[in-house]
Amino acid sequence: MSNPEQLIADFEERMAESRRKAELMVSEIEAVSVSERSKDGQIGVKVDHAGNLVGLEIGMGVRDKPDLAEEILRTVKAAQSKLAAAMRAEVTDPVGPEVMNQLVSRLEQAFPAPEPEGFAAPPVPPGDDDRFVPEEERQRPPAPKPPEPPRAPRPPSDTGHDDDYFSDGDYLR
Repeated sequence: MSNPEQLIADFEERMAESRRKAELMVSEIEAVSVSERSKDGQIGVKVDHAGNLVGLEIGMGVRDKPDLAEEILRTVKAAQSKLAAAMRAEVTDPVGPEVMNQLVSRLEQAFPAPEPEGFAAPPVPPGDDDRFVPEEERQRPPAPKPPEPPRAPRPPSDTGHDDDYFSDGDYLR
């Protein structure tokens, strides 16, 4: 049987090593940041490890543009989408690859790659049957449907038992 003091000392040593590895990984994660510039180079952004905007540079030539806010947001999204790759490249995984894979997966889900510029998402059709109907006709209220004729009553069963399951050999009536 093992010495209880030795078991406790070994356990505390393993815990201290795990704590050291976790602190190392946290410090490496917190050091990760991504910088990105707009296509024209007039807007520069920097995001931290959590995707927060921590730096912004706006060139004099674009300060009066009407779509300045959209261009800044596009640049921020482009920087955020590169966080997962930066995390994988800059952080060692001393606690195991499972932790790194989960971290990168969460970053990829939180910050997907931005849509290419110049392309617009297709409009969502109001209904499948309205795809080829002109806009003017879609706005009109639908025509009322004529009432259905009443159905003929079902003949009573002579045998006294339920014959709904193909007893007469034909499932179409």
